[in-house]
Amino acid sequence: MLIDFFETVRKARVPCSIREYLDLVEAVRSHVAFADLNEFYALARLCLVKDEKHYDKFDKAFAAYFEGIDALPGLFEDANIPADWMRSELERLLSDEDKAKIESLGGFDELMDTFRQRLEEQKKRHQGGNKMIGTGGTSPFGADGYNPEGVRIEQGRSRHKKAAKVWEQRNYRNLDDNIQLGIRNVKVALRRLRRFARQGAADQLDLDDTISSTARNAGFLDIRMVPERHNAVKVLLFFDVGGSMDPHVRVCEELFSAARTEFKHMETFYFHNCLYESVWKNNIRRMNERTETWDILRKYGGDYRVIFVGDAMMAPYEVTHVGGSVEHWNEEPGALWMERMANHFEKLVWLNPAPEAHWGNGGSLGAIRGLVRDKMYPLTLAGLEDAMRFLSK
Repeated sequence: MLIDFFETVRKARVPCSIREYLDLVEAVRSHVAFADLNEFYALARLCLVKDEKHYDKFDKAFAAYFEGIDALPGLFEDANIPADWMRSELERLLSDEDKAKIESLGGFDELMDTFRQRLEEQKKRHQGGNKMIGTGGTSPFGADGYNPEGVRIEQGRSRHKKAAKVWEQRNYRNLDDNIQLGIRNVKVALRRLRRFARQGAADQLDLDDTISSTARNAGFLDIRMVPERHNAVKVLLFFDVGGSMDPHVRVCEELFSAARTEFKHMETFYFHNCLYESVWKNNIRRMNERTETWDILRKYGGDYRVIFVGDAMMAPYEVTHVGGSVEHWNEEPGALWMERMANHFEKLVWLNPAPEAHWGNGGSLGAIRGLVRDKMYPLTLAGLEDAMRFLSK
């Protein structure tokens, strides 16, 4: 029962075990989901998927098994159709005679081969045409048009029941572990860095202790209260700003927004390119309201988790030389300040928003990577999870 479905999910690289498969079978036998594909989808995902980053893989496996959507390596996986191409502004009205004159391309294989060619050829948006990927026309590829046999793309609904292939946006497409981050999946990754403690006023009922205390008190109610549990981990977050970091502002904002909600004890500072003798908390007033780096080393204990965010792309002498900073004359090299931070804080990582394939081993990036003791991670979901895993040890 459901063996083929289980194997399909496993082949999609969703890590699930026989135990989880048996849980699904037992739930189906108990009619937790019955005669409803949507209910079964929710049940199967609950039983088989233990990490949100695998939702996308599960969605594709589920669709392949139950909706007959075959895997097409190199076509649907890697293609990226701009959303503007699928914006419908005018729907073309066709008579029955017009529809009868429109011919199909001659089978599924021909349809897919032609679709592949169109993806390679097309460079702009098309509206109301009969060939390219677009909207409101008679092309086999697009949305809100008509063709007796085609590929429906991001339309959201079926209108003529003619599509041979449907390419819709999947609910959890942005949760794969090799893509840039969004606020939701940043939060998922940051939750790996947690250390709960009960602090403050006792304002929550401790049910277990209340029951035990009442039993010891001859049945007379003895209510016990405890403070609320909070994430007690303490974090220092340093953002590189300006210059080559400008293209990464969006992902840094998402990381900052998510971190603010996840960590109760967090301080944020800014620097440019490399850490020097001072940092700042407000970019508008950074020239006259700065915090000495020595003060940070004195004020915050070694139990703080330290996260640097930057692309580490700069002239090497900005790291290695006195006076190397592009903004001021630094009396000590940036490398010395990074060494002091790494020596004071046992748990320190560097998150790099630049693609890992572009890092290389030399130059300023190689120097920074060595100074943080090779604890540089790409700012992807997988990289962030690896960084949080190290910080939580």
